[in-house]
Amino acid sequence: MKPIAILAALSLALSAGPVLAQNAAQIDRARSGASCPRCNLFQADFSRSQLRARNFAGARLRQADFSASEMDHASFAGGDLRDVNAYGGRFTGTNFSGANLTNASFVGAYLQGADFRGARLAGVNFSGAEMDRARGLSQGQLFAACGDEATRLPPGMRLRRCD
Repeated sequence: MKPIAILAALSLALSAGPVLAQNAAQIDRARSGASCPRCNLFQADFSRSQLRARNFAGARLRQADFSASEMDHASFAGGDLRDVNAYGGRFTGTNFSGANLTNASFVGAYLQGADFRGARLAGVNFSGAEMDRARGLSQGQLFAACGDEATRLPPGMRLRRCD
């Protein structure tokens, strides 16, 4: 076989389909209000959704959009929420314990009573977030995140300013 043909065949095989693509059926089920623990909801659009008290524990929600959504008392425990957009979302009493929130945007989010025990917060933007009654936060977690002068934090905690 010629080298160009081999490269073309290899390229086709590698691009045949994403290994961990989203699951459209699971996304549709979750959008209609069903809990979906351990589901693959990669890049799902939940903006302006009202999905209170739903269970998404262990779900893959990377790059999902939760902007202006109401997710009060939902569970994202142990989930993959890297790069999510939660701009202006409401997450009262929501469980983020053990979740990976790396590079998530919670700009202007309401996070009162949210549980962040053991959550990874590297690169998270909490600018303007109301989280002075959040639970399970450590200063070590917050050193990896950022915010602004409008961010409301639990007493004694601080964030670096976002660039």
